[in-house]
Amino acid sequence: MSKRFLTPLATGLLLAAASTQAAWYEVTGTSTVLKNSEQARERALEDAIFQALKYSGADIGGLADIRPYLKTPRSDYQFSGNEVRHIQIIDTKERGGVMKLTARIDIYPSAKACHKNQYKKGLLMSRFDIVSPQHAALGGIFQFGDDFTVLLQRQFETQAQSFVAQGITPHHVSPSSPDVATMIAEDTGAQFILVGSITDMSATIDKKRFKDDETNRQLALSVDVIDGKSGEVIYQNSYRDIAAWPFERHSQVDTKTARFWTSPYGEMAQRVSRNILLDLESNLSCRASTPEIVSINGQVGQINAGRIHGVKYGDELSLWHNASFTDQFGVLRTQLKKSEMLLTVSRVYESSAEFTVAPVELGSSIQIGDLTTKGTQ
Repeated sequence: MSKRFLTPLATGLLLAAASTQAAWYEVTGTSTVLKNSEQARERALEDAIFQALKYSGADIGGLADIRPYLKTPRSDYQFSGNEVRHIQIIDTKERGGVMKLTARIDIYPSAKACHKNQYKKGLLMSRFDIVSPQHAALGGIFQFGDDFTVLLQRQFETQAQSFVAQGITPHHVSPSSPDVATMIAEDTGAQFILVGSITDMSATIDKKRFKDDETNRQLALSVDVIDGKSGEVIYQNSYRDIAAWPFERHSQVDTKTARFWTSPYGEMAQRVSRNILLDLESNLSCRASTPEIVSINGQVGQINAGRIHGVKYGDELSLWHNASFTDQFGVLRTQLKKSEMLLTVSRVYESSAEFTVAPVELGSSIQIGDLTTKGTQ
């Protein structure tokens, strides 16, 4: 992968903008030229914006909102209602099949962004199955589903602002089996479970008259996110892209190698995984994170969220009594009742934290399984 560059324009400008939390960033994004230069330019610009948002601490999910407007090739973009306010294209260069785009980006990070005011939410993943294994016959990439799941997990581990990746479950999880999903979520402490399947990896041959034929390959997949408490599907999306398949027709391709992931098809798959991350950040970051009471002893208790979730010493928590019930159709319904007591974090561990209760006499009403939220509003 090509090196990316991101620097503030000037220290003086950053200091001057500190009071308004705004700054200009000069960024170079890259993209492999696959279909044409216009598409490569759009994706290089997306890459530049992503790097600037990540560096500035702004909401990376905001990229999903402005992405449709980047399809129009312009030298200047202005937005309202987004942390990205202004984009100026400084330079574009195409060399060796790689597009490099340098942009100057004006960003106003919001102090009220959900990822800054809530704890990170635990996200467990299930392995992506290939719906039609015969689609994987070209190159013998039958393990691609497993390797794509690992790629996506690493994407969340290194880039997510609102989620903590809690590994990959070896068990089969399906939206049609909510009881299994909630049981697995309870065992792992995950708030959400991401379930995916690869629906298309078919290839087509573009015959050329005066040069070698070109093989292009699809990648289509569907994603469901399941709520770990209710078993309900709270988010669905599908993705489709296409890229050149540069390998010999009868060769066996190892999808764990850099040779595969730096190929046009591998780079496209990485871009799809990042789009999944951005869409979840955009759609689920404002859902309340709900650490659960896992132990209580008098006025001292423990929740299943800690340092990796953003919990800090002295944080104040609201308590919600869990009054779940089964309706007349046999469906488990969650009913939460807010308590008047205040919980204060007194000790923080890697993935759990201790709290104290005030007033002390109300501590006896806390039950294991009750939920908490950050803040007292």
